[in-house]
Amino acid sequence: MLLRWIRLVWLPFVVVLLTLIAWQLYVDWSGMKKHILPSPLDVLHTVVTSFPMMWPHITATMYIAITGYLLSIGVGLFVAIALHLISPLRKALYPLLLISQNIPMLTIGPILVIWFGFGILPKIILIVLMLFFPVTIAMMGGLMQVDRKLLEYMRMVGATKWQIFWKLELPSALPQMFSGLKISTTYSVMGAVISDYLGTEKGLGQYMKMGLASYRADRIFAAIIVIVIVSLSLYGVVALAGRWFTRWDRDKHMTQDT
Repeated sequence: MLLRWIRLVWLPFVVVLLTLIAWQLYVDWSGMKKHILPSPLDVLHTVVTSFPMMWPHITATMYIAITGYLLSIGVGLFVAIALHLISPLRKALYPLLLISQNIPMLTIGPILVIWFGFGILPKIILIVLMLFFPVTIAMMGGLMQVDRKLLEYMRMVGATKWQIFWKLELPSALPQMFSGLKISTTYSVMGAVISDYLGTEKGLGQYMKMGLASYRADRIFAAIIVIVIVSLSLYGVVALAGRWFTRWDRDKHMTQDT
């Protein structure tokens, strides 16, 4: 397992390392001003020294991101299951669901502020609108890719629609569902940062705005690093949960391969 992980990450690690070295050498040799392009060491120094000041912004962004992400899971799964089980509803709403994804979410932000004010509610709603769609599509795809032989067998033995759903369709959809969850995870923190532009006192988006106003590019890069770390951490948690809940699927494929 460890050797597999090392083989997976060593090449991207080398690329990132060479990029950072080239970046550092360019800033040192070109005499670039730090407020325009700080070096990686300058950014690292800012992360370390400014972390106590960044922490309230980090916690505010994480709270909005995780809350919106969890709600988007609930909304996405509910919509997917409803559309799967109720055929007329799927025919009526699925095309509208696809069309809705062509609306830029940033254009909805000001409307949400007008309706719900400058509090946390419009930000969470915006994140849910951004994240529930991948969960819905992945879950619907998983529910429709059930083993047809098992489906026909359960129908032959008299299984009800709900029995088929809970004992066959839902377990079969878990791998696809977690694929959608991982996709949504990558956008959760980004959505929280974008929502900060709707107006807030704390958040990494607000921290970046303050860095821009004070011409502190190092603070902007520091916030980007924190965003990447938080996003990867959340992704890792969801990926581990997916591996645990779908371990039966991996065992099945290993058995088939042998």
